[in-house]
Amino acid sequence: MKISHIEHIGIAVRNLAEAIRYYEEVLGLTCYAIEEVKDQRVKTAFFKVGQTKIELLESTDPEGPVGKFIEKKGEGIHHLAFAVEGIEESLSVVQEKGIGLIDSTPRRGAEGLDIAFLHPKYTFGVLTEFCENRNNQ
Repeated sequence: MKISHIEHIGIAVRNLAEAIRYYEEVLGLTCYAIEEVKDQRVKTAFFKVGQTKIELLESTDPEGPVGKFIEKKGEGIHHLAFAVEGIEESLSVVQEKGIGLIDSTPRRGAEGLDIAFLHPKYTFGVLTEFCENRNNQ
């Protein structure tokens, strides 16, 4: 398995517009993309800090994963995403080492990335995402 960098840090927010304002007006970052990912029931906003991105996540459905997360834990860090080469192989490697998967096969995520999540029960409480950008290969 080859992890090249932290692809992004996902942060669950109740109000995307308010959160964008904070990141732009207080921190001086620039939101470069807003996208809805319908099958994950979220609207996302992205900021770049060096090679790493911040992904803000606003639920579009209270019963979706981010909606349930906010209801249970409140706003805050939702997941940590690693850029990998060979996402299917990476999933196999961690599964062989006893790590439970939420996604046994990759699916399409924001920014056209192939994504898959590891179950936080096996990752010390941190929802972990693998991302692969096959568009730049």
